[in-house]
Amino acid sequence: MPLVYRVLPPAPLTALDDYRATGGGAGLEAALAAGADTVVAEVEASGLRGRGGAGFPTGRKWRAVTANRSPELPATVVVNGAEGEPGTFKDRTILRMHPHAVVEGALIAARAIGATHVVFALKQTFAPELRHLRAAVDDAHAAGWADAIALTVFEGPEEYLYGEETALLEAVDGRMPFPRIAPPFRRGVTEVVETDADLRSRSGLAAHVEMAAPDPSTIAPPTLVNNVETLANVPAIVARGAEWFRSEGTEQSPGTIVCTVTGSTVRAGVGEVAMGTPLRDVIELVGGGVRPGRRVKAVATGISNALVPEEQLDTPVSYEAMAAIGSGLGSAGFVVFDDEVDMAAVAAGASRFLAVESCGQCRPCKQDGLAIADLLAGICRSEGGERDLDLVRERLQFVTDGARCFLAYQQQNVVGSILDRFASEVEAHMSGKAAPVEPALITELLDVAGDVAVLNEDHLRKQPDWTYGEEYSGQSPADRDTEHRAAS
Repeated sequence: MPLVYRVLPPAPLTALDDYRATGGGAGLEAALAAGADTVVAEVEASGLRGRGGAGFPTGRKWRAVTANRSPELPATVVVNGAEGEPGTFKDRTILRMHPHAVVEGALIAARAIGATHVVFALKQTFAPELRHLRAAVDDAHAAGWADAIALTVFEGPEEYLYGEETALLEAVDGRMPFPRIAPPFRRGVTEVVETDADLRSRSGLAAHVEMAAPDPSTIAPPTLVNNVETLANVPAIVARGAEWFRSEGTEQSPGTIVCTVTGSTVRAGVGEVAMGTPLRDVIELVGGGVRPGRRVKAVATGISNALVPEEQLDTPVSYEAMAAIGSGLGSAGFVVFDDEVDMAAVAAGASRFLAVESCGQCRPCKQDGLAIADLLAGICRSEGGERDLDLVRERLQFVTDGARCFLAYQQQNVVGSILDRFASEVEAHMSGKAAPVEPALITELLDVAGDVAVLNEDHLRKQPDWTYGEEYSGQSPADRDTEHRAAS
């Protein structure tokens, strides 16, 4: 199967005239002519699923937002461009090469749910993407596309949790990126609920919005949060129809997906494939295959799911097929590990990243996560005690207790799968049969420059309190934030 070019063009389309020459603008025009209900129904019929990692049906999400409209205040659309999953660079590539599609898709979504404000939420470190996006927003204003809809580009923090949709709303609302329990369609980004002081005095939690139950008396408007790639698909769906979109992909995972391939491959790359393409073919098409003379040992789909071993490389890249083998598609960021990679080091590196990036609102996630990372680091360095592996397994059972987001489950999925599938490599460090190694650098990508993946090596200096000092304060980010707010 060859690469396809629905969302990711073969060459950058950063000028509005070039975008229009390929059909840009037709989706918004069709949406205005068809009406909101028809547009939502078309997105539902397309089967488009969110490309941010969870794969939730996009049309169903739009329908939930419209069903929970406020009687007094308009909804908001928030475009999640806070990409930070290790091994993933597809949203930033789309923003560099096809920014007008993202803006047009967001405007169509706003018309469909009755929103009057679109917020594009990126990280402040995403300089090229911010530049291209702002230019596309200016073009949308000049073309009259954003009539009566405010467009805001928000520059958020660097933290991994900023990409979690409720934490994203916390950041847009002026607070730290700490996940909340209330879903966006019940409590969005507009500030009409209790004050921080009221909430903290009752719950002691850092995130502002806690209520998850429906409240018919509220005037709080919902917020639609969609990923960059998800919205880049919308203009063509509305312009060409659901059946056209379904002409690629599988029944349960229609369309295409933009994949990132890094690690032990000939090159790092980002490319678009039809859903259902075998993972082995994706590695060849996008990454040029495994390094010469080596074989694939395992593939990580970011750090959210169980690793895929070599014998399962023919699994189709789709939500249903990846789930069927006990893994997941995630955001289609595939990190390839060849037969020279020490999987104990991978487990330790992934565990450290997750433990550092935990906010600490849920103490098992932070404290057990740090303990797991420390134990695995000691095992890698051949400094572990004879019970350390048992202690890792024990901590993995409890790390998700009370979890309000998925991060703690990622510890279970990634570390647990390595301990299950590559137990002999971990045990070799326990017995002294394997040479000491440092934990692998598992962190977000700063760039895919040419054929090279540029990793954020500064993350090795990041402390679990989200500072970069020489010593760890012993506090979690949530603890530090609570103390700061109490003092002020």
